[in-house]
Amino acid sequence: MNINTGKPDHIEDALVRMHTGQWFGWSDSKNKIYTNLIIHDDSKTKPTETELNAKLVEIQNEFDQKEIKRTSGKQKLKDLGLTDDEVEALL
Repeated sequence: MNINTGKPDHIEDALVRMHTGQWFGWSDSKNKIYTNLIIHDDSKTKPTETELNAKLVEIQNEFDQKEIKRTSGKQKLKDLGLTDDEVEALL
């Protein structure tokens, strides 16, 4: 996840959304790439790299849609006469 925006930007973000618990890990935690992905939970199958990338795109799109709605909502509150400080206090 992007530390500045909160937007998902790594396959680990997709993995976390697929199942609960510590079902996956990395053979090299400093190099979190698909090749180093390991599955700890025998009841789970290792997703393909294509599946992970598709899931990442899906959650990025969800994030973008929420941001669009958030921005629109903020503007509507400002249009009603609220100040920036008041809008931020509500959110």
